[in-house]
Amino acid sequence: MNTFDSPIAAFIHWESSAPDAIFLRQPFNRVLKDYTFQEAGDEVRRMATALRALDMPANSHVALISKNCAHWIMADLAIMMAGHVSIPIYPTLNSESIRQILEHSESKAVIIGKLDDYSAQKPGITDIHRIGIKAYDINEDLSWENMVEQNEPLQDINKPKDDDLVTIIYTSGTTGVPKGVMHTYGNFTIYLNTTVEVLNFPTQPRFFSFLPLSHVAERLAVGHQGIFRGASINFPETLATFAADLEGTKPHFLFAVPRIWSKFQEKILEAMPQKKLSMMLSIPIIGGIVKKKIVAKLGLTEAQYMCSGAAPIAASLQEWFAKLGIIVHQDYGMTEDCILSHYNLPGANKFGTVGKALPGVRGKLSAEGEICVKSEALMTGYFKEPELTAEMFDEEGFLKTGDIGEYDHDGYLTITGRVKDQFKTDKGKYISPAPIELELLKNPDIEQICLVGMGIPQTIALVIPSLIAKPKSKEELNKSLIDSVHALNQTIESYERIEKIIIMKEDWSVDNGLLTPTLKVKRNHVEKIHMPMYKEWFAMEDQVIYE
Repeated sequence: MNTFDSPIAAFIHWESSAPDAIFLRQPFNRVLKDYTFQEAGDEVRRMATALRALDMPANSHVALISKNCAHWIMADLAIMMAGHVSIPIYPTLNSESIRQILEHSESKAVIIGKLDDYSAQKPGITDIHRIGIKAYDINEDLSWENMVEQNEPLQDINKPKDDDLVTIIYTSGTTGVPKGVMHTYGNFTIYLNTTVEVLNFPTQPRFFSFLPLSHVAERLAVGHQGIFRGASINFPETLATFAADLEGTKPHFLFAVPRIWSKFQEKILEAMPQKKLSMMLSIPIIGGIVKKKIVAKLGLTEAQYMCSGAAPIAASLQEWFAKLGIIVHQDYGMTEDCILSHYNLPGANKFGTVGKALPGVRGKLSAEGEICVKSEALMTGYFKEPELTAEMFDEEGFLKTGDIGEYDHDGYLTITGRVKDQFKTDKGKYISPAPIELELLKNPDIEQICLVGMGIPQTIALVIPSLIAKPKSKEELNKSLIDSVHALNQTIESYERIEKIIIMKEDWSVDNGLLTPTLKVKRNHVEKIHMPMYKEWFAMEDQVIYE
């Protein structure tokens, strides 16, 4: 497989060697708009010329706020070709958060693409060059389409060095204020050439991009890996069309977060309850037909590598999918290590673990059990935060991940918690909630869970019921949850045992600020809202309490 010294070089290779191959497929009102490598290259180069003409110094910071779409990829390439630094912004952020990032990053321009409610976000756009993309009904003083039409393709394309800054990625963060992680072209290239080496896909594969491209994982694993492999990158049009768009794409590679895999499971069980599914799968020929139909409906008939990341996935969920012939690999990385860390790979996949260290990565555990990693792709630091940067590295130059874990005798890493997620009950014992939460998530009636216990004698579980649970009566749901908690309490330390189950009245979502854009629970936000009720809930007689 080809290796390249930058995403720009990779794109130019495919643009010249496969000009008529489809690079981007964007649905508009259920009609696909295809961009070949040649067509995308022409548009990207014209936009790069337009960016150069905006009277900004070289290496200026250019922000990009949009949901996943063809223009996100083209804008990213145009910013690189023009010799500027990209500042991706989550498309779900509110106006104040957008303003904060634009001001802190010192952005000189912003490209505004596909958004659900730009009118509400627009007040957060500071007084900088605003480039709106009319294809997504964004009208600004500067128009992407007009700039492309009025400029010639850039000839003097940026030829970056390995240590040139390519991007500043503001972490979504489950705690605290977002920090700007600085990465170089060299970091991106090391990650991309490594994954091209260890993952074997067909030449010019099909990818499906739906997790936020503003997050390092989707941007590198799908967007930039797609560029390195000459892939055809497909996008869903809306949440309502997601399933049909995925089924129509039949990707060779699918990256999802645990909540998406749980949603897949819910949809399957809605159509065929577990008892019936288990019975059908047990019949030799019929079982094979059922598996094929389910895999085809999900659009995974040609998928060669399916993975989960961004948060722990329950081994029981991996095992459930494996019975359908869907093998989910759990991978591990973070913005600061350029997601070059530990992966499960085909033929070397141990459920419940996050895999082994990738080539070029060294992993170790601190005396406290914190996972530390070292590679040539670690961030250069947090933008304008030298003290915070220094705190992230130990004396040997290893990045401190903030995760607690353990290695088995085969070198597979298991994450057992977060340093900052630990809390202490009134009994003075520290609790690591993650492994307990994962065990409870084996119950398909639970969509999301947050184990808490500050200021009370025993832990309580804050629970969001799943779609499968919602039609059930209170009695049925209560019994299901109590049975799961009772079984779990027999296997954990006495001070860890769960005393109460609190059913939340409102779902946790990105919109209400209780999930990150990658669908992880913002534990500190959940606690801030509900902590005043802990003692009152704990004092109630019922074991299951409805908020």
